Amino acid sequence: EPVGVMLGIAPWNAPIILGVRAVAVPLACGNTVVLKASEQCPRTHSLIAEAFDEALPKGAVSIVTNAPADAGEIVGALIDNPHVRRINFTGSTAVGRIIAKRAAEHLKPVLLELGGKAPLIVLEDADLDEAVKAAAFGAFMNQGQICMSTERIIVVDAVADAFVEKFAAKVGTMAVGDPREGKTPLGAVVDQKTVDHCKSLIADAVSHGAVQVNGGNANGVLMPAHVIDKVTPDMKLFRDESFGPVVGVIRARDEAHAIELANDTEYGLSASVFTRDTARGLNVAKQIKSGICHVNGPTVHDEAQMPFGGVKASGYGRFGGKAGIDSFTELRWITIETQPGHYPI
Repeated sequence: EPVGVMLGIAPWNAPIILGVRAVAVPLACGNTVVLKASEQCPRTHSLIAEAFDEALPKGAVSIVTNAPADAGEIVGALIDNPHVRRINFTGSTAVGRIIAKRAAEHLKPVLLELGGKAPLIVLEDADLDEAVKAAAFGAFMNQGQICMSTERIIVVDAVADAFVEKFAAKVGTMAVGDPREGKTPLGAVVDQKTVDHCKSLIADAVSHGAVQVNGGNANGVLMPAHVIDKVTPDMKLFRDESFGPVVGVIRARDEAHAIELANDTEYGLSASVFTRDTARGLNVAKQIKSGICHVNGPTVHDEAQMPFGGVKASGYGRFGGKAGIDSFTELRWITIETQPGHYPI
């Protein structure tokens, strides 16, 4: 049955999709929802609440906006409110930990969909052209500002040079430009801080022996696609989420080493493996510690009917499908006795 009042906290990077996701299934399960808008896109998130107001009773969906400086106080007050029974949050792992701790004080369940460092493994028997297409899409769709973005391409040595050559050629065709004109595959990142963060990850990698294959200077928040080859686990680019248009290529000795590298991360949201042997791909997928893994498909893939969520520092709980319904309902046991009772005492 419905839980009651749900608190949905949505991010800026896919404001309509993720804003609606925070609201739609809770509503369909009979709950009311308070949507806490992102400080980066409060008006966009407010439009979601206004749209629901046109069709549902007033108060079914409420919207809360705030200045960035007030975020901690506002979110804390919402979590503490006794009318709020459950929380769903999509955002960074750092903020997710804070929300989980605050909710735990009240024993309120939380669904957390957090950061990622998604690996895409390319085995020696992979269709390299298909792997290149999926890697380019996964790494640079929305300028890499997706929790599922391909952040690490792990390629078996036997095909690494051939893959990098093809991938560099593909990425070289992906220009960056003003998103308001809509003429280029890459647009703007969210702010200058993102550019600076990505540049620092690249500089650290190159200073430790990595090779920049694609890239260039950013023009404000218009940052070109960057491919950094020969990344190793001791580099920040291997471990830290970039959330921008940069992807590292890591070379693995063999399949076992590729799996080891894929799992060498605190995150575990999405992953991919490319091989012409589907049974082999399934076997590898089962060994990767992630909530989602695609064989011969990109790391960026979402379907409303499928259970979406991660493990480790990528969070817990699932949006989508039957698992999503469980997240927004209360399972109860109610009995009716129809015969006289017989008791041991």
